[in-house]
Amino acid sequence: MIWTIFLIFQAVLLYFLLTHRSRSKSDPPLDKGIIPWLGHALEFGKDASKFLDRMKQKHGDIFTVRAAGRYVTVLLDPHSYDAVINDSDSLDFTRYAQVLMERIFNLRLPHHQPSNVSALMKKHFMGVNLAALNSTMSRHLQASLKTEMPQNQKDWKEQGLFNLSYSLLFKAGYLSLFGGEQNNNGTDPSSVYEEYKKFDGLLTKMARGTLKPEEKRAAQSVRQRLCGLLAPAGLTQDSGASPWLHAYRRLLQEDGADEETQRKAVLMQLWATQGNVGPAAFWLLGYLLTNPEALTAVKNEFSAISTMETSETSLLDTPVNTPVFDSALEETLRLTAAPFITREVVQEKTLNMADGQQYLLRKGDRVCLFPFNSPQKDPEIHHEPQKYKYDRFLNKDGSVKRDFYKGGRRLKYYTMPWGAGANGCVGKKFAINTIRQFVYMVLTNYDLELSDPNSQIPEVNASRYGFGMLQPERDLLVRYRPRNTH
Repeated sequence: MIWTIFLIFQAVLLYFLLTHRSRSKSDPPLDKGIIPWLGHALEFGKDASKFLDRMKQKHGDIFTVRAAGRYVTVLLDPHSYDAVINDSDSLDFTRYAQVLMERIFNLRLPHHQPSNVSALMKKHFMGVNLAALNSTMSRHLQASLKTEMPQNQKDWKEQGLFNLSYSLLFKAGYLSLFGGEQNNNGTDPSSVYEEYKKFDGLLTKMARGTLKPEEKRAAQSVRQRLCGLLAPAGLTQDSGASPWLHAYRRLLQEDGADEETQRKAVLMQLWATQGNVGPAAFWLLGYLLTNPEALTAVKNEFSAISTMETSETSLLDTPVNTPVFDSALEETLRLTAAPFITREVVQEKTLNMADGQQYLLRKGDRVCLFPFNSPQKDPEIHHEPQKYKYDRFLNKDGSVKRDFYKGGRRLKYYTMPWGAGANGCVGKKFAINTIRQFVYMVLTNYDLELSDPNSQIPEVNASRYGFGMLQPERDLLVRYRPRNTH
């Protein structure tokens, strides 16, 4: 009995020595929470925005919290963000990305070179190739809409707006990038979408490592099914997939990835390219439908475009000036895009804040920026930040507004839905044009309205903070019918 007690005491002492941490003068404020090792992990994961707002009120714009054995320094001063974003020597992006790749996709890429993947993305999602991609996407969107909303449909059809937006954009995006022509490929996009929804529902728990045993089995099973469905995508040049995916497959092969690893990597790209566009379109349409003035302004702008179109081409296949739509989308993203920007501290760093303060970042810790809270929801930067204002990013003369201030100083970062710096979203232009094409097609060709005129925009699912676009707690019921049938 005495020996057992001694061993327990030794274990507790060793645990305390390994996990104990106190704040030095040069450290940011430290908040370890009351639960040993776990710290603030539960509150952080349940509602990151609410938790970090509480920590900011308690400690200021920078603080370190303990979460599941890790120490995370959170920086919420947008004037100081460049000190993190531009430092690739002391702060590493890839290590945490690799952790997520393994947890979510069971994927290990030992010879992975993110710079090569980024260069490949830039080649295919920008410039001349972007125009071809936009045209392909437009064609698939039109086909998907005609299938979902046939022109001979005379009666109103009712559906949840989130499911409608996500499913249509997912299927069109899948066909444009992964599956080729629907009748020329063995994998039906509807089958992929149904499996993907199950996968997406478990994604945040996979990322945090909080799956229950039955959820682990479900995640493994759906991941295997998706990898099987994606097996032929991009394997050969004539597989029907986009040139980008074929080039990406070839890059994986050159890096020594076997067939199973390639399938997991393709699944990761499916999530990266399709996981945010559908939810973003849902929020935009939802805000427009619940804000009649905004809906009228966007429709008027689109009407001016539609008068110049021909039956053969859509003006939205190419860049077009839509400042009202752009502001409405930017405002939507301000309210609903909530990614973490995370870096691993690989060598000790002195962080110089914009206000002149200096703090030590310890090797082995993580640094996290959360633009959703600051700058996007900061009332000093955006007046009435909880309110949707479609023209928030327009000047009175209709030009783009870029001047926003905090502490009397003009901000470089006043909204950050696409990240920033070297790790900013390469597919930004393609995503924006896809959402614009979709909203344009829906609003110009269909009557779309709330099933209940008094419906309000739904609350967000707070567990998804940190993983790109937020998703709603419930769907928003709408009804629609083709415009030319009555």
